[in-house]
Amino acid sequence: MKSLKTLFLVALLIMALAITLSATSSQTEEPKSLRGTSRFLSQKRVALTCDKNPKICLVKGSAGPNCCSNKCVNFSTDRLNCGRCGKKCSFGKICCEGKCVNPKTNEKHCGKCGNKCNAKGSCVFGMCSYA
Repeated sequence: MKSLKTLFLVALLIMALAITLSATSSQTEEPKSLRGTSRFLSQKRVALTCDKNPKICLVKGSAGPNCCSNKCVNFSTDRLNCGRCGKKCSFGKICCEGKCVNPKTNEKHCGKCGNKCNAKGSCVFGMCSYA
């Protein structure tokens, strides 16, 4: 009975060793052909960046037409680059038309950019003519 357990353990160890060796040898092999692999995926792609190619920011779907720190941004609405690179709007303010404004009190941008209160109304808590 004891020899049967020993034989079983030896067989189990040999199988584990064989699985480990086959797994490591298959991971180190490089494919010899690209058959079945897309040429697009096999090519090394060059990343287009706006610092070298600023026109990339004009593409539809871009974050904005301006380039700051190698990222496309919109100077009119970006809180971290409001009006120019690196100009951050303080807490509670938003960037509207390239200027940091408080949307809770600004009559031209009440609650959001471009929401103008009428001549008689004032902007309170981001709402025109509150109360």
